[in-house]
Amino acid sequence: MTAQALKPAAAAAHECRLFIAGRWTAGAGDDWLPIVNPATEAPIGRHAVATAADLDEALDAAAAGFRIWRDWAPQARSDVLRKAAALIRERLEVLAATLTAEQGKPIEQARMEIGNCARGFEWAAEEGRRAYGRVIPANVPNLTWLATREPIGPVAAFTPWNFPASQAAAKIGSALAAGCSMVLKGPEDAPSPAAGLVQALADAGLPPGVLNLVLGHPPQISAHLIASPVIRKISFTGSVPVGKQLAAMAAAEMKPATMELGGHSPVLVFGDVDPVALARTLVQGKYRNAGQVCVSPTRFYVEQSAYDAFVETFVEAAKSIVVGDGTDPRTQMGPLAHDRRLEAIGALIEETRAEGATIRAGGERLGNRGYFYAPTVVTDAPEDARILREEPFGPVAVIAPFTDRDEVIARANGTPYGLAAYAFTRSHETAAFVGRALEAGMVGVNTFAIGGPEAPFGGVKDSGFGREGGMEGLSAYLVTKMLAQTPG
Repeated sequence: MTAQALKPAAAAAHECRLFIAGRWTAGAGDDWLPIVNPATEAPIGRHAVATAADLDEALDAAAAGFRIWRDWAPQARSDVLRKAAALIRERLEVLAATLTAEQGKPIEQARMEIGNCARGFEWAAEEGRRAYGRVIPANVPNLTWLATREPIGPVAAFTPWNFPASQAAAKIGSALAAGCSMVLKGPEDAPSPAAGLVQALADAGLPPGVLNLVLGHPPQISAHLIASPVIRKISFTGSVPVGKQLAAMAAAEMKPATMELGGHSPVLVFGDVDPVALARTLVQGKYRNAGQVCVSPTRFYVEQSAYDAFVETFVEAAKSIVVGDGTDPRTQMGPLAHDRRLEAIGALIEETRAEGATIRAGGERLGNRGYFYAPTVVTDAPEDARILREEPFGPVAVIAPFTDRDEVIARANGTPYGLAAYAFTRSHETAAFVGRALEAGMVGVNTFAIGGPEAPFGGVKDSGFGREGGMEGLSAYLVTKMLAQTPG
C-alpha cells in the first residue's frame, strides 16, 4: 500500500478473559467487547469486561497474594521469572502472531517485542536479587542502624496498546522481582499479548493472586483501583492528559506513582554528517510501529547546509515504505492501531495543511479498509503549528531547517514534553553540548537505541516522572525502612 497494496490476512477468532486469583474468568457480569483487527476492521475476538465486583475480587486477591509473595526469597522469585521468560520464548511465534493480529505491527517487530519481554523478565529476575540495603554507623555505642529495602505492596498498573506486551512486561517484571503483587489493567484494543505473559507466569509457578489481569472501561477501572486502600503504588504508561488525571487521583490518596507519558522527540541533524545516508537510516526509526511510539522521532531540525539533500532523500525513502497487513513479510509498516488514531491523524494533517505547511509525502489514508495511513512528511510548518506543539503519535515527520545551534536547542526544548531527544553529528564537542543542553529524560547521540531492560526509561516535564528499567525500575517498587536496634 505505498506504492503497492498488500492483501490483509484473516485471523482466527479468540477471546481474552480476566485473570483473578489464579483463574481465568468471564467476570461477574459476563459482558464482552469486540477485539478488532486494525488491518481488516473485522472483529477477530472479544474480551471480558470487569465489573466493580470483579475489581474488588482482584484487589482482595492481590492483598492475599502480596502476603505470600513478599516472603518468598529473592532467589525463588527470580526462578519464577526466569522460567516464565523461557516459556515466553517457547511460545514466541503464537504470541507474536496474536500481537500482530490485534495491534497491527509487522510480524518481525512483534517477534522482537515478545523477545524483549523475555529479556526484561530475566533482567528483573537478576536485579531483584540485588535489592541491597546498608549498615549505617550509629552515633552511640551498642546501637545498630540498618536501612532495608522492602516491597511497597500491591500495585495498580495501567498499560497501553502500542506495545501491549513489552510495556506490561516492564511493569510486571520489576514489581514481581521486588516482591509486590499487582492488578494489571491491560489494553482493551490488544489485550491478548498481556494475557499471554500472565499465563506464562502462572505456568512458571507464580502463586494465585500475585498477578491479576482486568479489562473493561478504563475510567471506571482506574478510579476504582486507585481509590482502594489495598493499592500502595500506581504505574501508568499512556498519554499526558490521562496521566495527569491519574497522577492527581494518586496524589489525593498519597500514593506514589510512576508516570511514563507522551513525547514529541526532536532530532537535531548537524551539517557535518552525510545527509543522504542518515536520512535513509532515520526513516526506518521514524515509521516503526507506524510512529505509534512515545519516543518516536517527530521533529527533525536539519542544519541548513544539509537540509535540501536530507529532505529529498527522506521524502523518497518515506514514499518507498511498503504499508500493509503485518502478517505479510513484505510489510514494513502496518496500520494504525484503531479508528480513533486514524481519525486523529487525518484531522491533524488537514489542520497542518490549513496552517500553510507543505505535505511532501503521504498525508492521506490508504485504501478504504483497515486503518492504514501513508508515511507522511511535512515541511514549512509555522513554528506555532499544532503539529509542532502536540505529540502526533502516528506516521508523521516534520522537517525544518536551522542555522544556529543555540537557537535550535531552544526550539527543541520549546514544548512541554521531555521524554526523548536525539542528535546526529561527527563532532565530539557538539555531541557533548547537545547531551547537556537537551531537556529530556533520554538523549540519543548518533543512535535511536535509548531503551532496554538494563537502562532507566522515563521523562521530565510533562512527559512524566519515575523510571522503568534498570536498577531505577526495581527501586520504584521498593520502600526504605530504617531499623534501629540495640542488644536489649
